Amino acid sequence: MHPSLQQRVDGVAALRARASIATAAFYAMIGQELPEQKIRYQVVTKGKAYHIIELATRKVKGFRWTWKEAVNFAQQLEARADGIKLSLPGDRK
Repeated sequence: MHPSLQQRVDGVAALRARASIATAAFYAMIGQELPEQKIRYQVVTKGKAYHIIELATRKVKGFRWTWKEAVNFAQQLEARADGIKLSLPGDRK
């Protein structure tokens, strides 16, 4: 990945982390528990393929030919949305 693009990705991840920390601190100050995180991606069977759909926009984010690969990809997308770097076996860079 190009260094300037990597720097931008790292900056966005840091902003996401700071936002989640600030949100947790806010809820701690008012004495409330954090709302439970909803699922962002869903695996749906379409013919012989499994589509990974973003529930907020209903857009297909990718597809895989096996259920296991589709679930792993959906989990990877969830982790990326949470700002966590996740590497699965066979993951392309």
